[in-house]
Parts: sequence; structure tokens; C-alpha cells
Amino acid sequence: MKFGAVPLAEAEGAILAHSVALTKGRLRKGVVLDPPALAKLTAAGVTQVTVARMEPGDMHEDSAAERLAQALVPDPAAVNLRVAPASTGRVNIYATTTGVAAIDAARINAVNAVHPMVTVATVPEWHRMAARGMVATVKIISYAAPSAAVESACAAGQDALAVRPVARTRGLLIQTSVGGRDDSAKGQRAMGQRFDRMGVAMGPKTVVPHETEALRRALTEAGPDYDIICVLTGSATSDLHDVAPEAVRAAGGTVAHYGMPVDPGNLLFWGHLGEVPVIGLPGCARSPALNGADWVLERLLCDVPVMPQDIMGMGVGGLLKEPPSRPVPRDTA
Repeated sequence: MKFGAVPLAEAEGAILAHSVALTKGRLRKGVVLDPPALAKLTAAGVTQVTVARMEPGDMHEDSAAERLAQALVPDPAAVNLRVAPASTGRVNIYATTTGVAAIDAARINAVNAVHPMVTVATVPEWHRMAARGMVATVKIISYAAPSAAVESACAAGQDALAVRPVARTRGLLIQTSVGGRDDSAKGQRAMGQRFDRMGVAMGPKTVVPHETEALRRALTEAGPDYDIICVLTGSATSDLHDVAPEAVRAAGGTVAHYGMPVDPGNLLFWGHLGEVPVIGLPGCARSPALNGADWVLERLLCDVPVMPQDIMGMGVGGLLKEPPSRPVPRDTA
């Protein structure tokens, strides 16, 4: 692509690189300078303009953006996405359902490594998405890009984007009380908000004593009726063999992992009761603020496999905002 200032008499067919003020209004950058546009510039006393002119082998920015978006999402409906029309070298890609963004980071990085003018920006991998939320934007930086670079980017980014929809739509929160105190209101409200924004129906308020046997009974009774169970204990889970993990095992379930490098959210455990995921929530789940449990809950609701190594890999970016309710602030100075 050639770029630079030219006399107005030599600008026909080129792309206006910078907006120009007219006697009335403006001629916006990106327009192709056809005879009517040149006439407006002449009437405004303009004698020179900065333009971009495509060369053989170049692809116009809108065509390039459309081509790359099509490669990233060949069948939008099949992966719960909508691809918007191209404008000014940009194509936005939106979720069509509630879920989490499945981003192939290696492919996106490969696309962005092909040529500086060919770019894709996305939300973080497994980011919670609402319907109509933007998952990604394709942007051709200049007014054209080399066709060969666009095709290389398309090959590198094939099928890199999707939204995994919510698959588990019936959830239950079981809370435990210590010393007969019912402090369940905050937890019930915060978890209700989490389930609601994912389109998950929440079961009835369930509070049992903070004892392994009482919690075991509640888990056993709930198991067949729900797609996912969360446990929020009145006393924090402090060990892999504390009350809540032991209750899951006593109910015939398994505990896959305890602890996570996300703060707030360290004291999380998760496992299974048959085919039903069970999440032992950290105390910070009583607040609606983002914490590590959100990342695990949202993935499991969308049937995204979560392995111990996935949780152990959450440390970079896992230092989250300090909640006002934190009993011991990080900085006590």
C-alpha cells in the first residue's frame, strides 16, 4: 500500500487517510475519493490530501477483516457466536447465549504474529459471557493489508473462537451453621446472583449443622436432583480432611483438588458426587465480588473440564481486588 500526500488532481480512486473539514461538515477518512468527493474538496479550497492507495496484492481493510473473521468462526451459529458486518476495517464478534468464551490462545497469538496490520483482540480465555457480549474484534490497522498475510492469518486462526453455553441449569447451595447460628442470608443472596446471571435455577435454601454427618445427609438427598452443588461452610475449610471434604467422601463422592492460587478464593475445593460437580466455596463467596470460585463455577456450569493443573495455573492474574469484608487485609500497615 502506498501512503502519502498527493495533489488533489492525482487523488481520484485513492482512500482518504485523514478526515478533512468542508464548508459544511466533514469528509471522513476511509472514503474512496470519487468525483463527487473530489468536487467537495475542491469547493472547500483543498489542493492536497493524504491518501492510501492499494497496490497489487493488497486486500481492502473491510474485505480482509471479513475474511479473517470467517476463518476464526466458520460456522457462527454452531459455536454460539454472531459476526457483525465489517466497517472501517473492523469486525466485531458477539456471543448469542450465556456461557464462557472458549478461546484458542495459541491460534490467536499465531494470527497476531503474522503481520502488524492484521490483529485480533479477545476477552480472556473462559471469560463469562452474556448474550450479545463482545467476544472478539478483528481489526485491520491500516486501510489495506497484504493478501498473503491475510491468508496466512486465516490459516493460523481457523476455528479459534466459540462460546460454551451453560449446560448445568439446576444448582443447589448447601450452607452449614456453627453453634446454631443462621448466618446464611449473605451467602444465599450472593450465590443466587451468580446462578441467576448464568441462567441457572437455584434450589431451596438449605442450611445444616457444621458436622460431617449432617452435611453428608444433605449431599446424599440433593445429589440426584441437581446438576451442580455448592457448599458454603460456616467455618472455613482449612484442610483436605475438614468437615466439608470429608462429607463429600462420606456421601460416596470424590474430592479432586483443594486450594487455589487466587486471592480471594484460596480455600476452595471441588470434586464430584457421581456425575454432579461439588464445589466447596471459600468464605469470600458470601460477597458478590469476583473471587476464584467464580472461575471454577462458571466453567463447570458450561461443562468445561477443570483439572487440578488448571486451578494451579490460575495464579498469574489471580490477585484480585481486595474485598471490604476481608477479615485480615493484605497490607496491615
